[in-house]
Amino acid sequence: MAIVHNSDPIVLVGGSQIGPQELNISPTAAKHFVGVDAGADHLMAYGIDPLAVIGDLDSLSDAARAKFAAVLHHIPEQDTVDFEKALRNVEAPLIYAVGFAGGRLDHTLAVLHVMGRYAERPVILLSADDASVVVPRAGLSLTLPIGCRVSVMPLADARVDASGLVWPIIDQEMHPMGFTSPSNAAAQASVRILAMGPVVVTLPRSALPALETAVVHAG
Repeated sequence: MAIVHNSDPIVLVGGSQIGPQELNISPTAAKHFVGVDAGADHLMAYGIDPLAVIGDLDSLSDAARAKFAAVLHHIPEQDTVDFEKALRNVEAPLIYAVGFAGGRLDHTLAVLHVMGRYAERPVILLSADDASVVVPRAGLSLTLPIGCRVSVMPLADARVDASGLVWPIIDQEMHPMGFTSPSNAAAQASVRILAMGPVVVTLPRSALPALETAVVHAG
């Protein structure tokens, strides 16, 4: 059974450096937070009480450990990263992940690896500049301003169709060491992306509302 089960969106907060703009998700969405190891220190700094703090807790400060003692969930195994520990123990219609992009490159790659393996979980990875999601099995239907940056990057072997782009992708085999499309853009207001295999779509942070709508309605 999940540690956190909620009918509202959940914000997972990791330990990478963040600014206040990264927690500036719509107030109706960002009601509930889960600290992921040292991410609880960010929540403490912003005066936010989490529903839970999850992880191996090896990076959590003594102050946060004491303040959030009642909601600590220590998962000591080292076979998974803390992001996966949290993701598999949180159930919500939409999950935002903040404080996981940037910082150490290997940590960011590990988070993308987890997102690729949990492609059917409704997770949006946020940074100060970007919003990213792994294309679900049902695909993504996005309504975007013409010219909006749309990056399409495979995490492993994939086959992709993407319409409405400046450079459409038609039944294209993609691979991290092969064909990728990191700097594409919307040529039409309606962009449709289908993928067989794990593919990350990244938009500017300003396009987060469009991505939220696409993720929620993907199924």
